[in-house]
Amino acid sequence: MKAEDAAEMMDASTETDRFKQRAAVMIAAFAMVLAICGLGGSNAGKEALNNNVAASNYFSFYQAKNLRQAVLGLAVDEAELVWLADPAAPDVAKQAVREKVARYKATIARYESEPDTREGKKELLVRAKEHEGLRDHALKQDPYFDYAEALLQIAIVLTSVAIVANLAWLAYFGGAIGIIGLLLTINGFWLLVEIPGLA
Repeated sequence: MKAEDAAEMMDASTETDRFKQRAAVMIAAFAMVLAICGLGGSNAGKEALNNNVAASNYFSFYQAKNLRQAVLGLAVDEAELVWLADPAAPDVAKQAVREKVARYKATIARYESEPDTREGKKELLVRAKEHEGLRDHALKQDPYFDYAEALLQIAIVLTSVAIVANLAWLAYFGGAIGIIGLLLTINGFWLLVEIPGLA
């Protein structure tokens, strides 16, 4: 073996080592992004579920208030039509019914809006819609994280195979897929671009 051949082999070995080192760093970077992506996807799923439950609770509370309000409205109507319209009813009884009707009407008004406690129908509806908005936002984020995870895993596999097979083109292909996964991860957090079919 000539000295020139040995030098060429050493240069080729050094170049192969540099390729493997760069590919390994790329794998590590994609693995880190994959971990962040998994965390973001998990958080988006939990946020969607929690806000869906909260919105459902507020809508249920709204319906309960609405039902109570309707029942009290019927009681007021009955009292006004039957008891107060009865000429034979004693004045003391009519006064007691009027007081009861006034309390019922005050409760009906309170059920409509309670700004202090934020538990009136108006406030409950606003709170339910806020949670629906948060849920919808999280549901928009989730698919980006899902696709990003898949692409990052594929990129890691392809780059690993490229190291073993010493195929630079496969590492570039894996890198391109990984960059798409990185962009989808970023988009999952901030929703900068809405991609048709993903949202």
